[in-house]
Amino acid sequence: MQLQITPSSMTPIYEQIADQIRLQIKEKILHPQDLLPSVRACARDYHISALTVKKAYDLLESEGFVKTVQGKGTFVCQLSENVIQEEMQRQVEEAFESAIARAKRLGMNDEQIIDLVQLLLEGDSLS
Repeated sequence: MQLQITPSSMTPIYEQIADQIRLQIKEKILHPQDLLPSVRACARDYHISALTVKKAYDLLESEGFVKTVQGKGTFVCQLSENVIQEEMQRQVEEAFESAIARAKRLGMNDEQIIDLVQLLLEGDSLS
């Protein structure tokens, strides 16, 4: 399992870990029954706190992506492609809902929000 941790990112490290593991499961880089690195090994390899890794693993377990077996480790669960896609879409929807609510609290109207999203999408396609 390969991870890219960006300490300076606005996204908390545990979310970066969870997002990348979800994506690796979705893209079939990680397969059902694959053993994830232990919390301590992952923390050591990426020079981060074991508590941060545990928080990421706990989040993934609560979402049904992995299962921890006491004394054996954390394993990737068998999930259908639909379940994986639905969970990832749910998380993106939550992020959009939060961003839209914040934009409205800051006085933006629907048209301004849509214009901003389109601008960001256009900027993304250029990179």
